[in-house]
Amino acid sequence: MSEAIAIPALAVAGTDLALESQATTAAGVALTLEPPASRWSLRARTADALAAVIGRPVPARIGETRDGLACLGPDEWLADLPAGTVLPDGAGQPVSVVDISARGVVIRVEGAGAARTVASGCPLDVERFAVGRATRTVYETVEVILWRESETAFRVFVWRSFAPWLWHALKACERA
Repeated sequence: MSEAIAIPALAVAGTDLALESQATTAAGVALTLEPPASRWSLRARTADALAAVIGRPVPARIGETRDGLACLGPDEWLADLPAGTVLPDGAGQPVSVVDISARGVVIRVEGAGAARTVASGCPLDVERFAVGRATRTVYETVEVILWRESETAFRVFVWRSFAPWLWHALKACERA
């Protein structure tokens, strides 16, 4: 069982929060704002139907990731692809392909203390969250998509409007 970690309260007003573009490092954890990418919300009844429309294999099990694609639910996928990548719109097929590139940002949390930082506000057992998995969850009260890239690196997808708060919360935790 992991030990509970207290997060210090943010001592700033919401109007003072800004999403920082410069990486920050403290206590063995680096926070970096990832550059823009092509991100797509994909919906289909089956992985095969979706793969046929977008022309690439997709992960079929919930939580599984493959080549920039994550299965988030039985009929929901996230595509996180290089900037400028365009997917077919699925017109005439029982598939939904929606460009969500402008909706959110990705904060990269990496370093020896990355799991501790993410676990400080996330209800998942982050230490047991396997490398290569992705899931929708929360950090404190903010909905995020957590994607574990390695033992020491996580990508946290968050809606743009919540990103400054999340950045400062993660930053406060890494200094605690």
